[in-house]
Amino acid sequence: MPNTRAAVFEKDMEIKVVKTKGEYQSMLSEAERLVALDPVHGSSDADKLELLTVLLEDFEKRTFPFDLPDPIDAIEFRMTEQGLRQVDLVPLLGSRSRVSEVLSRKRPLTVQMIRALSTGLGIPLDVLVAERSVSKPKLATSPGSELDLSKFPVREMLNRGWITVSDATKKLTSVHESAEKSLKVFLSQVYQDAATPALFRRTFRGEDLDERTYYSTLAWSSRVLARVKETESRLEKFDPLSLSDDFFLHVARQSRFDDGPRRVITILAEKGIALIIEPKLPNTLLDGATLMSESGTPAIGMTLRYDRIDYFWFTLLHELAHVWKHISTSEEAFIDRMESTEPVSLAEKQANRIARDSLIPRAIWKRSNAYLTQSRSSILQLAEELCIHPAIVVGRLQKENERFDLFREMLGQGTVTPLFPDVTFK
Repeated sequence: MPNTRAAVFEKDMEIKVVKTKGEYQSMLSEAERLVALDPVHGSSDADKLELLTVLLEDFEKRTFPFDLPDPIDAIEFRMTEQGLRQVDLVPLLGSRSRVSEVLSRKRPLTVQMIRALSTGLGIPLDVLVAERSVSKPKLATSPGSELDLSKFPVREMLNRGWITVSDATKKLTSVHESAEKSLKVFLSQVYQDAATPALFRRTFRGEDLDERTYYSTLAWSSRVLARVKETESRLEKFDPLSLSDDFFLHVARQSRFDDGPRRVITILAEKGIALIIEPKLPNTLLDGATLMSESGTPAIGMTLRYDRIDYFWFTLLHELAHVWKHISTSEEAFIDRMESTEPVSLAEKQANRIARDSLIPRAIWKRSNAYLTQSRSSILQLAEELCIHPAIVVGRLQKENERFDLFREMLGQGTVTPLFPDVTFK
């Protein structure tokens, strides 16, 4: 059998090695078709989409050594080239407000939008599907040598005790100048032997990872990885083959316990995965992140930006899906903000689907009284049947109905952060 990392699935055809961009385009079209179907987790179509996602990423890494153009830049270039105005995109995107939101990067491109823009403006699909990114500084062999240390959120890092500066030094120099040495020490504890820091795959919904946000994100993730180093000796050795659908169901069922968020730290540690709760820094809207230490320990960082039971469990399972399916080196990172808009990235869509179906399988959801009648008793009944917290059922109802006032009293707001008294939340 050929190497599956360099193979292509085509309908009614055998798997074959990808050798041309034409085969890549064929595989991309098939992946987009499956994304539009939104297959049930565990089905043959879902498995096929999972493999296609891996194959696409592998081919892109080998074939496209440089970043593809930013999708919005490509759209604006084609508009200028063809003399188009925003109103001319309404037939492709649906409304004036949607066009404005897309071009201002407040709304991500959906699969339907991507198809319409590719056909209507003649933009290659791979350009529109590409994840947006910004140029990020790299960390050279000497820690901090290529970073602009003045852009780190030094005052907040000092307030949190991540770095320290003596009062005498503060009096002689500015805060940033006096903190430079401490910043290098802070970074070196994580990246001592690395050629680059974690590369952040921007998954913020409708928001760019600009320079200011990048440095805050780098500081936060470095703090998470530093804490991982402190706990690695207490973790079992990570074996990716130990993760399975059944394990995800086991994790989801911990939600029924009041202390479930504490219990899951031990459960993940037994699999060699570190779960770190670290509040977000100012100027960032992070909910969770999937990272890997230099020694190969996968880590999930969570900010608990929203103190809600449903938010905790969906974010956790989303990041755990990245551990299972996507991250493989310390030079990768998934930084996530869980908002109501649907992501474009196939990896993010897959993580969403795994998290959603681990909590409430879609086949059960659509037939449940909680979905059909939306009553308090039916919510409690479904939660009991699935051994999950009722807040998870409520969260799904709110999202699908876009009614965030539904059964709000059942969300368990304000009950997660008290479980972590050793963490300071502001």
